[in-house]
Amino acid sequence: MGRRRQGALPGQPPQRRLTSIAGGRDEGGPVEGQPDAVRELNHATAGVEADQARLWHVVLSVAGKVTPLAELRAGLERLAHDHSFFLTARYAADHAEIRYWEQARDLHDAAAIALRLWGEHKVTANLPPWEIVGLEVVDRPTYHKRVAEGFSDPPPRLGGVEPY
Repeated sequence: MGRRRQGALPGQPPQRRLTSIAGGRDEGGPVEGQPDAVRELNHATAGVEADQARLWHVVLSVAGKVTPLAELRAGLERLAHDHSFFLTARYAADHAEIRYWEQARDLHDAAAIALRLWGEHKVTANLPPWEIVGLEVVDRPTYHKRVAEGFSDPPPRLGGVEPY
């Protein structure tokens, strides 16, 4: 019998299990009707201190069919309003780049959350059905070092949605 990673579901291959920030839960307790695996994960992560989460600078690039600029800008502005750590977005008719901060335990979690961002907000922000074509995730010290060394420009206007 092979070893299973702790927390892997029976019959499932061992894999990294992602968690999200548990917003809206009272004192981090279990929610009625939760599957046992989720309840077990919540219990296992209940002792994790909030200061273990780190800030990650994310640049998400998306592209697809040409979209009217007014619609695209309105969608990106709604996304900026919905996402609390949003920095800036630049866009053209067939592509866009979004820069923001993500809070996560490690690079894997930050990247997984970033890869879900566009898809999860397509409907609520009325974003075009574009695909993700690029992703960069760096920790906060690396981002600030790049800016200090002149390799990266700070965002021109925080919260701004600007054309290229």
